[in-house]
Amino acid sequence: MTPASDGSWLTAIVDVVVGLMDLIGAPGAGIAIALENLFPPLPSEVILPMAGFAAARGSFTIVEALAWTTAGSIVGAFLLYGIGAWLGLSRLRALVKRMPLLHVEDVDRTVAWFSRHGGKAVFFGRMIPIFRSLISIPAGVTRMPMWRFGILTFAGSLVWNTTFVLAGYLLGDSWHVVETYADVLQYVVIVGTLAAVTWFVVARVRQLRGRRGPDADPA
Repeated sequence: MTPASDGSWLTAIVDVVVGLMDLIGAPGAGIAIALENLFPPLPSEVILPMAGFAAARGSFTIVEALAWTTAGSIVGAFLLYGIGAWLGLSRLRALVKRMPLLHVEDVDRTVAWFSRHGGKAVFFGRMIPIFRSLISIPAGVTRMPMWRFGILTFAGSLVWNTTFVLAGYLLGDSWHVVETYADVLQYVVIVGTLAAVTWFVVARVRQLRGRRGPDADPA
C-alpha cells in the first residue's frame, strides 16, 4: 500500500500502520486498533478503512481484517478495564475528594447510573469516537462481569469495525474519503462534551455560591 502524504498530522501514524500491515498483514491492523484503545487520539476511523483497502488489494482477506481488528479492540478494551478495576471505587472516591467542584456523591450517582445502563453504555459507547476507549474504565471500576463486558465489547466493536473496514474495501483507492465524514462525527462529539463540561462547571459554581452566599468566592 502507499501511505498518505498530504502533510496532515496523521501522516506519521498512517505510515506506521501501513508498515505494520505490509510487514505482518492483518495482525498489524489488530495491533494498531489495540493501541488506539489505549491512546484515543489514534484514529480508528483511518486505521480501519486502510485495513479494508488492504483487503481489497489482496494483502489479506476481509474476514481476516475484521477478525484481527475486532480482536485488537477486545484486547485494548480489557487492558483499560483492568486499569478501571485496579483504580476501584475507593481510590476513585479518594481522588474526587481532592478535586475542585466534584463531590463523592457525583461518583455514587455515576456508579448507580452505570449499574442500570452499563450494558447499553458499553455496547453503544464502542461506536462513539473517544468514548469508545474510555467507556472501558467505568466498566472496570464497577466490576461489570468480565464475560458480559467481553460480549458487549465484541458486539459493539464488530459493528463499528465492519462499517469502516467495508467502507475502505468498497472505496478502494478513495478509502481516505471516510476520514472526512469521521472527522465531522468526532468534532460533534468533542463539541458536545465541551458543552456538557461547561454546563456542569457553571451549574456547580452557582450551587456553591448559593450555599455560601452571593458574596462568597467560588474558588
